[in-house]
Amino acid sequence: MGLPYNYIAIEGNIGAGKTSLTTKLAEEFNAKLVLEEFADNPFLPKFYESQDRYAFPLELSFLAERFSQLKEELNSRDLFQPYVLADYFISKSKIFAKANLNADEYKLFNTMFELMNTSLPKPQLLVYLHLEVEQLQKNIKKRGREYEQKIEDKYLVSIQKSYFSFIKQHRKLRIVVVDTSDVDFVNRPADYEKMKSIITSPYAPGIHHIKA
Repeated sequence: MGLPYNYIAIEGNIGAGKTSLTTKLAEEFNAKLVLEEFADNPFLPKFYESQDRYAFPLELSFLAERFSQLKEELNSRDLFQPYVLADYFISKSKIFAKANLNADEYKLFNTMFELMNTSLPKPQLLVYLHLEVEQLQKNIKKRGREYEQKIEDKYLVSIQKSYFSFIKQHRKLRIVVVDTSDVDFVNRPADYEKMKSIITSPYAPGIHHIKA
């Protein structure tokens, strides 16, 4: 059994487990794995210390990095790896910018975003992993990235609202919103199989809500 779509993006809030799930699926289906390269971004630790000061350079740098990576990865398809699995998609930049920037900054950012967005293919399936803020915080604490430990609940809520706003506005895409509050696809094989079954199912364009 293969994947029903050649290009799948798995998204979610900070700490939702998107990288872990994407990696496991890519290994099983021999897919090209595209993971967001954020660890070396010099603005990220600074942003969590002073969001107002560093939000704009952070979002611009992420947009540039994401665009560059996706353009390279999606245009250099490997004949022996027919599938692409990514733990983000380019619209993530717009979602976070909407939550982090003031009106004037966002207007300028959005102009640049639209220029880049038109030249990239859209994922044939977008999977959004939904967790409540309390569980996100537990996951953030568990993985132990120092610069993330001061993330406040209200920031995670704002990002969550920004994701949901985007999803509601893009009903022509094929989007699956999965409530993963009762699953542990990293440590429980049965839960991973459940998630795999959801992601390998065919869907009509539109928004689909599923309780895993």
